[in-house]
Amino acid sequence: MSGIRRIVLDILKPHEPKITDLALRLCSLKEVDGVNITVYEIDKATENVKITIEGTDLQYEEIREVIESMSGVIHSIDEVAAGRRIIEDVKTPQDRY
Repeated sequence: MSGIRRIVLDILKPHEPKITDLALRLCSLKEVDGVNITVYEIDKATENVKITIEGTDLQYEEIREVIESMSGVIHSIDEVAAGRRIIEDVKTPQDRY
């Protein structure tokens, strides 16, 4: 099967639930092999987080439902990898650092 293997999401969420709880809930989905959550901005009531999910044949709608059930909002899908394997980005001279 060659479905979605990685998805990176930009999420706005309240401080509660904690990112640990959100990560564990996402990991409970059967297609998910691993989840990374990074907080990159915090204000008085919310956190902006980047969520990277890897697995086999990830189901976006199931992931969205989990995030929304925990009071999160998806701002954007920032990366998707699909196919038999994940292809990592390659830096070229045109890329700025």
